Amino acid sequence: MKRSRWLASGLALLLLLGVVTAVSALTYRVTWGDTLTSIARRFGTSIVTILQANPQITNPNLIYVGQDLEIPTDGPPVPTPPPGTTPTPPPPTGSQTYIVRPGDTLSAIARRFNTTATAIAQASGITNINLIYVGQVLTIPGGGSGTPVSTFALGAQTLNLNNQARLEEAGMTWIKYQYKWPSEDTLANLESIINAAHSEGLKVLVTVTGDTAYPAANGINFLNYIDFIKQVAALGPDAIEVWNEMNIDFEWPAGQISPSSYVNNMLAPAYTAVKAVDSDIMVISGALAPTGFDNTTNAWSDSRYLAGMRNAGAANYMDCVGVHYNAGATSPSASSGHPADPGDRHYSWYFVPTLTLYRNTFSTRSLCLTEFGYMTPDGFSGVPPGFSWAANTTLNQQAAWLAEAAQIAKNSGYVRLAIVFNLDFTKYELDGDPQGGYAIVRQNGSCPACTPLGNVMN
Repeated sequence: MKRSRWLASGLALLLLLGVVTAVSALTYRVTWGDTLTSIARRFGTSIVTILQANPQITNPNLIYVGQDLEIPTDGPPVPTPPPGTTPTPPPPTGSQTYIVRPGDTLSAIARRFNTTATAIAQASGITNINLIYVGQVLTIPGGGSGTPVSTFALGAQTLNLNNQARLEEAGMTWIKYQYKWPSEDTLANLESIINAAHSEGLKVLVTVTGDTAYPAANGINFLNYIDFIKQVAALGPDAIEVWNEMNIDFEWPAGQISPSSYVNNMLAPAYTAVKAVDSDIMVISGALAPTGFDNTTNAWSDSRYLAGMRNAGAANYMDCVGVHYNAGATSPSASSGHPADPGDRHYSWYFVPTLTLYRNTFSTRSLCLTEFGYMTPDGFSGVPPGFSWAANTTLNQQAAWLAEAAQIAKNSGYVRLAIVFNLDFTKYELDGDPQGGYAIVRQNGSCPACTPLGNVMN
């Protein structure tokens, strides 16, 4: 959670090119929704191998529809559409693509996107609704309202289970644990947290992000990160959030911030890795820092970054869109009046406009608020300079606004999970991050927000 400094931009992918001898190759024409990652996976090869065979590609994050690529045929060929199927046409404006996975049926996919098998078949050029194949790209009609949310769950970020009674009082059934990778913490410790939560009937979201603030250029080893994600998935969490606030240089190398790089090098392979371990684990895209600041070096606004994720095909590699909302100083239903928002009504200061932006960008995916909360200095002396907008927020307002926000999310029909930041943190730095100001369990042990939240959930 950071609000006082926003950073980032660019796109970059560090590739160590080795010598590969290809006996033969075939020509593949890029279609809508393709990325080098998905093409490499389809043909059982690697991005490096494709780049070596196609020296005309100078930017591995930039390929275009209709482009012909030479694919070395060392690996298995692309799945051939069975008789009775036809190539999927480019999706019309407003539609979404979906890549068929093992076990999928057209009816199940239709239920997921709140549409019909017939509508998907018509949009995808399918003549036999009982015949689809793994790797096939389907077009989901734009009229679908996305993944129906039959249940809404509430949780909180915490460091331990010392306040389990407060979780129960607030109607919370999830906890969030943020793991800094690589870290001095161990997988054994993480496993004990997951097991302890499960033994108490709680579900666990693990956010796996970097442990280095302001990472250096090319400072993220994607292959090692994906390998670690596999190990985390093997521990049995209920959800994994892939990175955190990757639109600012606090979390991603300055000058290299790129939604396509995030999707191709991190989100897509992480999704594939997690589902290979346990298909029931929910994969959540890394929530962005909510900001309008955008200088294409230190930060991208979350609206521009979101659009870039959508264009890079992110919807195919996540079950839920991660969202952060941590700078509120008004009622969640308000869209004006924020102390730091002198008349321009920027969405990032307000709860409903923020949800609306994310929902409109990814209409076929549920939203997961992996961090939402209201800062109040009640009980502390002063506020850090970057949080002056919260100086007049009272503890009673924090409680009332959290409950109202939870009710709005619950009633929305598209918010699947909301994690309050935070349950019981005590750290409060006047020259840094006032985490204790967001805590709903206060220093004296009271929890004014617990009963209102419990009323919403129960």
